[in-house]
Amino acid sequence: MELTVTTNPPARREADSMAVASFVLGLLGLLVLNLFLGPVAIVLAGLALLRGTSRKGRAVLGLGLGVADLVVLAALMSMDNTVSWGLAG
Repeated sequence: MELTVTTNPPARREADSMAVASFVLGLLGLLVLNLFLGPVAIVLAGLALLRGTSRKGRAVLGLGLGVADLVVLAALMSMDNTVSWGLAG
């Protein structure tokens, strides 16, 4: 009797890692560096979805949070007419 262990192929694990990273970066981007972290989260989520991640929910959340990062940045930029913003005002 032969015992085989099934694991995720390396490409699937990499896609799962991208999905999680996109979620974390998108969430972090709501607080700081959203000009940089928003697009990175969007790209990572797109790549994870294209590569067939098993964590589709996290990839979609990362995509949504990346877009939200850019929307928050646009809203705050339009309020004070600058490219930078801070929580202190």
